Amino acid sequence: MQYPPHSRTLSGPRRRSLLASAAGTALLAGCSHGSGESEESTGGSPSLTARARARAARESAGLLQRYDAVLAAHPAAAERLRPLRAEVVRHTEAFGGAVAKGSPASASPSASASASAPASSSAAVPVDEKEAVAQLAAAERALAERRTAALLDVPGELARLLASVAAAGAAHAFLLTEGAR
Repeated sequence: MQYPPHSRTLSGPRRRSLLASAAGTALLAGCSHGSGESEESTGGSPSLTARARARAARESAGLLQRYDAVLAAHPAAAERLRPLRAEVVRHTEAFGGAVAKGSPASASPSASASASAPASSSAAVPVDEKEAVAQLAAAERALAERRTAALLDVPGELARLLASVAAAGAAHAFLLTEGAR
């Protein structure tokens, strides 16, 4: 039995569909053009990105000082902490922060305690190595959480950098916690 032929055979998209798609594409392209011009203009204020980047650099530098203080107080932990500290140096530099060339990782423990770690940081390091590393893990975790929360307030590329560094910080906290067990 044969079926009657359709009154209209659909062989592809209709003209109206194509026109609507083309208009939608042009509209989206027009909207996205202004948002991709620069990272600075997307936050509503050019200084928003600069302030967030400077804050992230300061926080990374502060974390670096904590690593240096723990390394100075517990040189036996150096093998375990130096790779993580090196990552924190890279994070500080990625946010535009400066790191002194005479890094404590290559200096002697006594020189690093006096040269780069402030007296308050070295005094705050627990005598017990496990406790010192646990506090370092807590600092990494807290900073990762603050950076994750800040993602909604910063534009594009800086948000991606913050997310990446927050993930690295969470991994550092995990490694510091798991290594203590």
